Amino acid sequence: MPDASTLGMALRERRERTRPEQVGVVGHGRRRTGGLRREELAELAGVSTDHLKRMEQGRRHPSPGVLNALARALRVSRAEYEHLCTLAGYAPVEGQVPRRLSPGARRLVERVESTPVCVLDATWTVVGWNQAWETLACGVPSLHPREGNIPWRVFVGQDGRVMRSPGDHARFQRLLVAELRAASTRYPADDDLASLTAELQRASAVFAELWASTPTAGQHDSRMLLQHEDLGQIALDCDTVHIPDGDLRAVVFTADPGSVDADAVADDEHFGR
Repeated sequence: MPDASTLGMALRERRERTRPEQVGVVGHGRRRTGGLRREELAELAGVSTDHLKRMEQGRRHPSPGVLNALARALRVSRAEYEHLCTLAGYAPVEGQVPRRLSPGARRLVERVESTPVCVLDATWTVVGWNQAWETLACGVPSLHPREGNIPWRVFVGQDGRVMRSPGDHARFQRLLVAELRAASTRYPADDDLASLTAELQRASAVFAELWASTPTAGQHDSRMLLQHEDLGQIALDCDTVHIPDGDLRAVVFTADPGSVDADAVADDEHFGR
């Protein structure tokens, strides 16, 4: 029978010995200890700080999805991940990457109309979106079988309508490689994921170099300039929210309130409202 207190202690110890820079958390003020703060891990994993606190105290047992999200955020090794699963009483994920919308993710896509949203699986392949996101027309359409995979677009050059500052672009590249490496840890039996990472290493020297250096991921947000055919250049913030059920992440595209960019995104004529 799983022991919530032992699992909670293991999660807390792993958090406290994880340095912020290992998971890309920087610039959060002076620290009393060198480890990751509870609120920082909660944000990375997509759970509330109170929920994480209760788990660490042994008063709340994480679901398989939440445990997966915590392991992903902490960048644990396969052996550490399997140990956490054993403490929780769950079998480690061994099968295929979930590639379908969970009920919660489907409701999100269906109910959010005015803000562009897309949903990605653990390989960062688009599996769902709303009409506002479709209207944005991110990227250059192609018939390539990896058309919907964000790492492929970023590293192999099919991301032509999207521009980022050099710093943002480099951070986003590191994030994508770290995400794929973490997914490979959780889904070692997924042949398509293995094929994707192998193809990326062959097709992109930058990806191959980052893959060999095992980069850590930063916060899942970035800023980009989108060159839209009708609306011109639009500056957008891209915030990523992890959805534990189905190991998904929702990317929400917004513009600064009151800006010309916000007016363009909210244009009724282009976004079908």
